[in-house]
Amino acid sequence: MKLDITSPDKHIFSGEVTLVQLPGSDGLFEILHNHAPMIAALGKGKAKVQTPDGKQQFFDIRGGVCEVRDDIIMVLAE
Repeated sequence: MKLDITSPDKHIFSGEVTLVQLPGSDGLFEILHNHAPMIAALGKGKAKVQTPDGKQQFFDIRGGVCEVRDDIIMVLAE
């Protein structure tokens, strides 16, 4: 899967991932390979990203939106 995380100020992350966990407006949710298409509002919390080599990165998010389509995840975050 390909993930792009962008804020109004800068591009935060771009690359291949195996798992993305995001703080939705109603709680945490995870996105894995072949996830159904969706658009979700994001709340305040930490985004967890796992890369194919098993490393995990965390990013603080204060809100935004996420779109998943064809194994491409776009996160527009504050």
